[in-house]
Amino acid sequence: MPAIYDCDQHLFEPRGVWSDYAEPARRDLAIRMVEDAAGHTWVTWNGKRLGLAHAPAPGEADAVGRTFAEARAGKPPPARYDELVPPAYSAPAERLATLDRMGLDGAVLFPNYGLLWERALRGDLEATRVNMGAWNRFAIDIRGAGRGRLFPVAHLTLRDLDWLEAQLAALSAGGVRLAMISPGLVDGRPLSHPTLDRAWSAFVAHGITPVFHIANVERPFADAWYTDDVHGGDDREGFALTSVFLWTGAALALADLAINGVLHRHPDLRLGVMELSAVWLPQFLQYLDGGVRFTSRLNGRTPFDYSMEPSAYVRAHLRIAAFSYERPDRLASQVGDLFMACSDWPHSEGTDHPLEDYRSAAGEKGAPGAAPGLFGGNLAWLLRQ
Repeated sequence: MPAIYDCDQHLFEPRGVWSDYAEPARRDLAIRMVEDAAGHTWVTWNGKRLGLAHAPAPGEADAVGRTFAEARAGKPPPARYDELVPPAYSAPAERLATLDRMGLDGAVLFPNYGLLWERALRGDLEATRVNMGAWNRFAIDIRGAGRGRLFPVAHLTLRDLDWLEAQLAALSAGGVRLAMISPGLVDGRPLSHPTLDRAWSAFVAHGITPVFHIANVERPFADAWYTDDVHGGDDREGFALTSVFLWTGAALALADLAINGVLHRHPDLRLGVMELSAVWLPQFLQYLDGGVRFTSRLNGRTPFDYSMEPSAYVRAHLRIAAFSYERPDRLASQVGDLFMACSDWPHSEGTDHPLEDYRSAAGEKGAPGAAPGLFGGNLAWLLRQ
């Protein structure tokens, strides 16, 4: 049987990872984990709280809510953060044992706290590079310790292309094959801007796949829309609105890349979308083709000299994570075999038994033998295996 992969798990950064792996001369710019007076641990940068460090458990969203409420109220935690986090959340050997228990051959590992801070640091490009670079060096070490079963995801920005190319070269040499990037504007430029063609060429040349994942990055809508601050000072304003529209940033980016010719110019560019849902994809592809077709008639010309419909470019370049309840078997019947199984382990919105969940939702159609693309083949394609 082909390998069974999970395309979306998370690795909790050890407390000192950013300073330990930063360039020694720039450790002053490193993100840090700091305790408050009550004993709660916060991820901070330059004195600003970026997020509460906590130890979630799959399926236990209410427990996370209680933790945030207690932190806001100044109540002490039941134990120190380092005592609450299970070893499997951070340590490669324990994560491999968890994969064995789950019946998985391998898993993609996104950062955990790395999802919090890109937008918060956007005013300091050097700090962004330092902290991304620190995680990336750590990711190379994790890749080496993973016995070919752990696939850590790099964290990159397209704001400095010289830096990007250097990072891609080091990551490729270290065996890292996926890199998280923001689907948002790059210093006011869309991803299809001609100056960024160099970035897409570099991803292809180094054999690394850019992926979009839920994170605190440039927003798809104006900041004025994001009015709710539900976590009290940890820079997650608009969290409810972001959750409702979590897919829109990726959809906008994919439309831009397809409509404006990036996917045509870079036929070997591969793209991943993880933890941004998947049920929107069929309707999005319908709108993509319909919108281009209709506006081309109105304008008397197409935006680009396509060799196929825009949706065909997306299908040729994209693989996307779909949770079991989204019924990826049904989605595949509409748009093709583009979907990947995921657990989001160990987040509270994730699951501790992904294979059972897919089978429970779809019966035999949700079994690895019946859907080899869903359970490994499509991720292997993104990994260029």
